[in-house]
Amino acid sequence: MVYIWAGLGAVEPAFRTVSDAADEGIRVLMKTPPSLADLGLAIGVAYGLRARPTVAVLVGLAVALHPAVIDVSALFGQYESIYVMFGLGAFLLAVNGHPRLAAVALGLALMTKPQALPFVAPFAAWSLATLGWRETARLVGIGLAVVVVTWLPFIPFGGPAGYLRSLEAHQNDLFAVLSLRAWNPWWILQSAAGGDFLGDSRAILGPLTPRHLGLVAFGLLELVVFAWVYRRPTPTVLAWALAASSIAAFLALTTMHERYAYPVLVFLALAFPDRRAVAVWIAFGIVFTVNLLAAVPPSDVIGDLLPSGGVLGLVGSIAMTAIGAAIFIEFRRAARLSDGP
Repeated sequence: MVYIWAGLGAVEPAFRTVSDAADEGIRVLMKTPPSLADLGLAIGVAYGLRARPTVAVLVGLAVALHPAVIDVSALFGQYESIYVMFGLGAFLLAVNGHPRLAAVALGLALMTKPQALPFVAPFAAWSLATLGWRETARLVGIGLAVVVVTWLPFIPFGGPAGYLRSLEAHQNDLFAVLSLRAWNPWWILQSAAGGDFLGDSRAILGPLTPRHLGLVAFGLLELVVFAWVYRRPTPTVLAWALAASSIAAFLALTTMHERYAYPVLVFLALAFPDRRAVAVWIAFGIVFTVNLLAAVPPSDVIGDLLPSGGVLGLVGSIAMTAIGAAIFIEFRRAARLSDGP
């Protein structure tokens, strides 16, 4: 992220010292990297589906023009698309026989945002199943080298330690709640308790807090993801796995923002033209878009129409949980097929 902002500062020196987004030019500049990444995602998805040219073009356009994609990047200037773009690059490189370059791309995804962590289990299972332990160890080394190289300029100034302190402060103080307007099971619990943001660090089951329970649930789901990819390491299964792992984090973990489900929209598209994948993708896209608009309404009118709490939030959370279950069901079906891509 700092490298990207340094580039923006080189393009527009005023960006280096700006303290707010009042200037329209600065806002446009800030939103340019994720918007370009959105185009990269659309092109990458189309490339992944290139065996069916018509499908590839249509799905690529559907990703580029999806309301959720426009909302996250062009409207609110969030950078989710950048780490997802690196994750998509890792997928395309891995399934096309370039695992070491895929490890570089995955390392860059992890260094962009920690929300890329759910990508690790699917790629680890893929690597072990297709390349074996020795090559997987080399890939881990490559990924760690990427981590070190990207941090090198900042180490003398305490960059890694400062980053960890910031991460801890955000997770244990500012954002230490069950759900940050993400429609998931924690939002249902939070709404049932009155609708206010509830802390996730109070023990509710012996010494276990909601955060502990979420981590346990996510860990178990990741074991399932790993096992199914390892059983049948095909490109389609890997695409389902990346979508399943991302939705598992969104549904199971506390402190989730609504936009953290963004990778699901991209990786589900790689399972096309399977009709089930299309149906799940459409359903997810609708609920995800409504969640985004309700969480941070772009206008008072939309805020009045789509309140994030109440009945809409409850229905949306149930729908998102059901979609997550459908993703795992279809992922399991794909992993058990004896034939296919």
